[in-house]
Amino acid sequence: MKLSRSLIALPLAVTCIALAGCATSAEPQEDAGTASGDGHGEVAGAAEVAEPPLGLVTVDAAGDVGFLDLLNEEQTALGSIGEPSALATDGRYAFASTPAGLEVVDSGHWTWDHVDHFHYYRADPRLVGTVPGEGPVTISTGMLSTAGSTGVFFSGSGEAVLLDNAALADGTPDERFRIDVGSDGGVVAPLGDGALVADGDTLVFHDASGAATESSITCADPSGSITTRVALAVGCADGAVLATASDDAVELEHVPFPDGVDAGAVTAFDARKGRPTVAALAADHGFWLLSTRDRAWTHVDTDLPLERAVAADDAEHHVVALDADGRVHVLDAETGDELAATESLVDEVSAGVSLTVDDQRAYLNDPQTGLVHEIDYAGDARVARTLEPEVSADFVAEVGR
Repeated sequence: MKLSRSLIALPLAVTCIALAGCATSAEPQEDAGTASGDGHGEVAGAAEVAEPPLGLVTVDAAGDVGFLDLLNEEQTALGSIGEPSALATDGRYAFASTPAGLEVVDSGHWTWDHVDHFHYYRADPRLVGTVPGEGPVTISTGMLSTAGSTGVFFSGSGEAVLLDNAALADGTPDERFRIDVGSDGGVVAPLGDGALVADGDTLVFHDASGAATESSITCADPSGSITTRVALAVGCADGAVLATASDDAVELEHVPFPDGVDAGAVTAFDARKGRPTVAALAADHGFWLLSTRDRAWTHVDTDLPLERAVAADDAEHHVVALDADGRVHVLDAETGDELAATESLVDEVSAGVSLTVDDQRAYLNDPQTGLVHEIDYAGDARVARTLEPEVSADFVAEVGR
């Protein structure tokens, strides 16, 4: 395998938020919304727990929704939505693309990342409601599920929508803004109190009211976004834009692909939630790694016919990937060497197949069987469990992260 690296020495402003001291866990109340009381650890309607309350939201082809607790394997039926065509998550909410638009499921399980420490919460899962629009739908999420925003782009109607996460936590899919961008392709990526919205080959920052500001940057063919602890990244034909927001300003920086590497652009990023290094399949061959901390691209060339690639960004520099034959590979991000691989776990890598990674396990669903495979990617790619959700895992989202 061949690796190529590029390092761009650019100043990067990082948003810093001063937080109060931690409080003890809260008793469940009427809703599972934003922080309340004197301590930032208190959340109304949720119980604070000692470890990540990991679970799976599963949706079958008919729209039935279920929740499977990964700690005790207890299951809960949540009701029904429209027939799904895609499912995305921010680690708490599951966002389903349906004929009605975007239907939101609150798993009631999430992690609150304070950078130097974490809080873990669990509440009753529930269906939140529908954001009307014409799909397909592109979802862009932020770091926190109870604060900030979620970006929604409806390619069928060409509308950019910014959802209020605090309202989602209270059980309503309220919109901060909805604007017509007049395009069938786009990105609405949450940033600060607003969002970066694609306007042709330009990313423009819109404030919370939806008004366009003077902050903009060129980004040819914008596609795919991800938020890390360091910055928001948006893919472009020639690299990526990294964005940060503070009380004073929005900072936008272009990070080009390295010279001499012709591997093709990226269309989507994936990583363990919040980690600074993210992975993306290259259009032509191999995959890219983008360090949002170093503002550096690394291309990993491989003969594997990869369909998914997720950066664990752990101490061992693992990248977990899925090939076209349904095998999960564990790769060394620094050398590109294969460390371990499973046998074929999925007969067909369809659009509903998802691969997610947390700090210990990876999860791969098989829509044909309705099963979910739990893989110990740090332990020789061992299949630790094969889970059988009562609601078939035609689509799945790992939550509690």
